[in-house]
Amino acid sequence: MSTVTTTKPAPTAPGRPSVPAPRGEGRIGLRGNLRHIGALVRRNALQIKQDPESMFDVLFMPIIFTLLFVFVFGGAISGKGNQADYVNYVVPGLMAMMGMNIAMAVGTGVNDDFKKGVMDRFRSMPIARSSVLLAKIVVELGRMMVAIAILLAVGFILGLSIKSSVLDLFLAIGLSAVFGSALMWIFILLGLTMQSAQAVQGMAMLVLMPLQFGSSIFAPPSTMPGWLQSFTDYNPLSNLADAARALINGTPVGDSVWMTLAWSLAITAVTMPLAVRKFRQKT
Repeated sequence: MSTVTTTKPAPTAPGRPSVPAPRGEGRIGLRGNLRHIGALVRRNALQIKQDPESMFDVLFMPIIFTLLFVFVFGGAISGKGNQADYVNYVVPGLMAMMGMNIAMAVGTGVNDDFKKGVMDRFRSMPIARSSVLLAKIVVELGRMMVAIAILLAVGFILGLSIKSSVLDLFLAIGLSAVFGSALMWIFILLGLTMQSAQAVQGMAMLVLMPLQFGSSIFAPPSTMPGWLQSFTDYNPLSNLADAARALINGTPVGDSVWMTLAWSLAITAVTMPLAVRKFRQKT
C-alpha cells in the first residue's frame, strides 16, 4: 500500500492572506515610465502615418470653421465689409474651440482600442498603465498644435494681426494646450465609461454645444440675454477665449489667464485620477 504525501503551502501571518507579488506600476520608476510613454507615442504616431485620413479633422476643421464664421457672422457682428475686424476677435476664440473638438477624439480612440482588443495586448505587458493614457494625450497635443498652426495661417491670410508680441502669441497657444490637455481627461473618462465610440461622441456633443455657443468665442457676451451672460461669465471656454484674445490683441488680460489655469488644474485634479482608476479596473 503506497502512501500519498501532500505538501501544504507555507502559512502566512494571521490576518494577512497569501497574495501574488504585485505587478505593474509599483516597480516602474520615472525613467521606465518615460520610456514606455515614448514607445507608445511612436506607436500612436505610426498609426496616424498608416491612416492619414485620421488627420482630416485637424487639417480641414480650422479652415472650414474660420471661413464659415468670418464670412457668415463677421458682417453681422462687425458690420458689412468689416470682416477683418472680426478675424482678430474670432481666431483667438477658435483656438479654444480647436482644443475641445480635438480632445473629443481621445475618448473615442480609447473606446475603440478596447473594442479592437489593443488593450488586451497592453494588459500582458509589464508597462505602467498610466503611460498608455499619457501617450495618447501627448499625440493629441501634437495634433492640436497642427490644427492651431493651420488656424493661425488661415487667420493671417484673412487679415489677422498680432498687436502684441510673438511671445504673447506663444503664451496664448500654450494656454490653449494646457486647457486642451485638461479636457482630454474628461473625454478619456467618457471613453472608458461609455459602451461605444458613438455613445462617446453623442455625450461629447451634448457637452460641447452649450459650452461653445454659450461662450465669448463667436460673439461678445454683451449681445446675449442676461441669463446667458451669467452662464458665459463662468464658462471656462470664455475665460480661455478672452485670455487668448487679450494676449494676441495686446489688451489687458484681467483674471482670464489665472481663471483658465485654475479651471485646467481643477479639471485635471478631478478627472485624471478617476480616468486612471477606471483604466486600471478595465485592464
